[in-house]
Amino acid sequence: MDRTQTNTALTPRQSLAVGITLFSMFFGAGNLILPSPLALKAGTNCVPAMIGFLIAGIGLPVLGIVAVALAGTARELADRVHPIFSKVFVAAIYLSIGPCLAIPRTSSTAFEMLIPLIPEGVSVDTTRLVFSIAFFAVAFGLAMHPGALTKLLGRITGPALIVLLVMVVGSTLIAPAGTAQAPQPPYDNVAPIQGFLAGYQTMDLLASLTFGIIIAENIQALGVTDSHGIMREVSRVGVVAGALMALVYCGLAFVGVTFGSVMPDATNGAVILTAAATLHFGFAGTVIIAAIYLLACLNVCIGLISCCGTYFCENFTGSASTGVDENGKQANPTYRIWAAGFAIFSCFVSNFGLDAILTFSVPLLNALYPVSILLVLMGIAHRACDRFPLVWPWAIGVTTVASVVTSIRDAFFKGAPLVLDSLPLADIGLGWILPAACAAVIGIVISMVKNGAIEKN
Repeated sequence: MDRTQTNTALTPRQSLAVGITLFSMFFGAGNLILPSPLALKAGTNCVPAMIGFLIAGIGLPVLGIVAVALAGTARELADRVHPIFSKVFVAAIYLSIGPCLAIPRTSSTAFEMLIPLIPEGVSVDTTRLVFSIAFFAVAFGLAMHPGALTKLLGRITGPALIVLLVMVVGSTLIAPAGTAQAPQPPYDNVAPIQGFLAGYQTMDLLASLTFGIIIAENIQALGVTDSHGIMREVSRVGVVAGALMALVYCGLAFVGVTFGSVMPDATNGAVILTAAATLHFGFAGTVIIAAIYLLACLNVCIGLISCCGTYFCENFTGSASTGVDENGKQANPTYRIWAAGFAIFSCFVSNFGLDAILTFSVPLLNALYPVSILLVLMGIAHRACDRFPLVWPWAIGVTTVASVVTSIRDAFFKGAPLVLDSLPLADIGLGWILPAACAAVIGIVISMVKNGAIEKN
């Protein structure tokens, strides 16, 4: 009998292997630039702020993986609300983890690492433009040749980046640059909640909805096929991946908090990590971290361009993106057009700079994350929710309206009053919770009434 048909659980070695795979899928340059400035600003409130950050940056993505494993793909989850909502929502996820935020962030992060190497008198803005054009030209070219350098980059840049981070964090542990300072706004008030909201910018919850099914399929391929077993094993590998991510995040946070007295006005993690590497290893540290980040960001960019190009090619033009010609180049011209469009748009956005991208990301992610959180929680409890079908459109619909309206106000009409502002928890960015709960109750009641009417007939 085939052994894969009789497994009820993964072996410890298999759990570790799949956990490392999940970690690698989440681990990107964007994850590295967030904990340090959070810790720097949180200062003496660093621990509670990081707890909130870890819940949003690790806990929610793991729950997303579990939800997708149990209830189907992001598209299948969102279809329970409405087919049109599903198409728009999933497209919005791909746009946010693609050309609107994540792809431009790869170029901007890489460039931030290169700024200390720019000679005196050379325009930073001009250099950024030239760099971004070259960066995305190379990324697009490699995205047209899947796998050409991905394996090489993955084998070299990932381990090299981890080694360098261990060196930077370790040297900071041995010789801290400074001391924690008094917390800066907004971390001087309800630090855990502020850390939780900052965790949105990892975008890992959104990412988990797009590739969570891959982890479930890997576990199924190893012989675990029942839903309870899959959920159990997803949770186990999630713990492995989460532990690795937590080590990285906490190490970076320690670097950030020790720089509170050295560079209190630092606004992004790239600047802080570059300063730490330079402080402990001199000019060589600056060069090495710039090179590693460049390659790591390029690798991530290639994957995101390919992923987004594939999705939009298949779902908005009805054309399969798979297949390469005799030269190993993507054979589908429609895919190449989508990929080129995303690369050009991302190049444009990246020239606004990393700080601007991070600022722009806040309202967009504040619109998407509440909906994603609720969708994940309902996906985990999908059997109960499916008994009351109208709970999906009511709860998700009301949450979507509340989140989008609030985000538009915060982005374009900051300070304008909203009725939603008077709701409990609105002052800490969680005003959507009560409307979502009330809408869920309404959806359950209407479903029960309709089911009762059907049974009578």
